[in-house]
Amino acid sequence: MLPFARVSIIGLGLIGSSLARAIRAKMPTVRITGTDADPGVRERVRELGLLDDVADSPGAAVVDADLVVLAVPLGAFAAVGAEIAPELAAGAVVSDVGSAKQIVVDSLGPLLPETIHLIPAHPVAGTERSGPDAGFPTLFEGRWCIITPPPGADETALARLSEFWSRLGSKVDLMEPRHHDLVLAVTSHIPHLIAYSIVGTAADLEGVTRGEVIKYSAGGFRDFTRIAASDPTMWRDVFLTNKDAVLEVLGRVSEDLAVLQRAIRWGEGDALFQRFASSRDIRRAIIDAGQDTADPDFGRQH
Repeated sequence: MLPFARVSIIGLGLIGSSLARAIRAKMPTVRITGTDADPGVRERVRELGLLDDVADSPGAAVVDADLVVLAVPLGAFAAVGAEIAPELAAGAVVSDVGSAKQIVVDSLGPLLPETIHLIPAHPVAGTERSGPDAGFPTLFEGRWCIITPPPGADETALARLSEFWSRLGSKVDLMEPRHHDLVLAVTSHIPHLIAYSIVGTAADLEGVTRGEVIKYSAGGFRDFTRIAASDPTMWRDVFLTNKDAVLEVLGRVSEDLAVLQRAIRWGEGDALFQRFASSRDIRRAIIDAGQDTADPDFGRQH
């Protein structure tokens, strides 16, 4: 038996359109509806045939759905929640795909009727590309989906959502919302912030031309630019909605950079070697866990 029969997706960019494609591939009998704030995106999704019905508003999109997934920037959650609340069917599960989780509980919880089950989730998957044409059905396969139920969440609804993501090929884990936000600040949010900073610094550095930055981009800088090419609206909202965890981790990073700066200034080679060696061990552990490949050039096809 399928965990859900009617799924509504609000937001049809990379993640939303990939979700629609994955449902089509793994659970073809599920009816999929959805919408996007951009009329051009809605029209493109109709052309691609990703949904059974593309609505012109979030309220219309969620009618009769037993699962609603918000795939919009975190800053839009409150407005979308207020619009869909009156149209939700009793017993429906409302979830999301956002990169910060406590904000979902705080912004949506007060807006939804008591008959609705709010269970946030975060599929830890994506690319630097955006828009409905960027989606693909295998995006979630072999990737973690972290589900962050608030206290007192309905166990049956939680089990249904976990089964849903498992059927899409994800590995499911449960986590408390605030702890999720701290973990993701370390593994995702701060790396993106550093990437945006380094790329911006390189572009503005006096004495180095933009043409030289592009022409002589070595692997490290090139990979920073890939991260920095991610959707700016999404990442603006991530940092503003998860600012406590981001600032906590950023403070630690600043302290560690100061230690490295001192070691370089005073020629403390042993300290540098120890830090670099421990970092290499982390890289090896990531490969051993199947989260990346040890192939040359990160497995890129040339």
